[in-house]
Amino acid sequence: LFAARGLSAPWTLCPMTTDLAKAREWLESWTDVSGVEGILIKSMSQRYLPNHRGWTKVRRRDTTEAIIGGVTGTLARPQLLILGRHDDTGLLRAVGRTAPLRPDQARPVAERLTAASPGHPWTRARFSAAWGSRDVLDVVLVDPDLVAEISADTAVDHGGIHRHPLRFRRLRLDVTAGDVPLFGKAEHGGRAAG
Repeated sequence: LFAARGLSAPWTLCPMTTDLAKAREWLESWTDVSGVEGILIKSMSQRYLPNHRGWTKVRRRDTTEAIIGGVTGTLARPQLLILGRHDDTGLLRAVGRTAPLRPDQARPVAERLTAASPGHPWTRARFSAAWGSRDVLDVVLVDPDLVAEISADTAVDHGGIHRHPLRFRRLRLDVTAGDVPLFGKAEHGGRAAG
């Protein structure tokens, strides 16, 4: 089909395998390519059907850090973390939000949250409930000095905004906000958890 139609970019011919070890290798090596989020798993005889979710996408996830700039819920029981990173000028830019926190994750975060001081960089900012959504989150701003270790897939837009919810792993009390990678700086291969 590619040869007969002379297809080229943005079309890409993708390989296939039934070898699990080869698929794992591709998940690690090919997802460093911009726009490639992971691999698809499907039956050998299964064809693509529009508006049908019969295939499974396995996304690559990397571990990194981000600054907690706000939460949904309350300071005593945060539900989601709104995360950011400083840009080259020092401005805190939003990079995404976490999936809902479990109670055992929320407790240690709540113990260290402080309500935002006047002049928080996100005052009057609005955060969408999901990528592409017009629904707005009800956010409580916090002092942006706590660092969260997160697991993130490789779907990143606009230089550093994560398309999908991030997974909170833990607080990084050994890291300051100044140690967090800058907004829009790629981190291929992730960062080892310390």
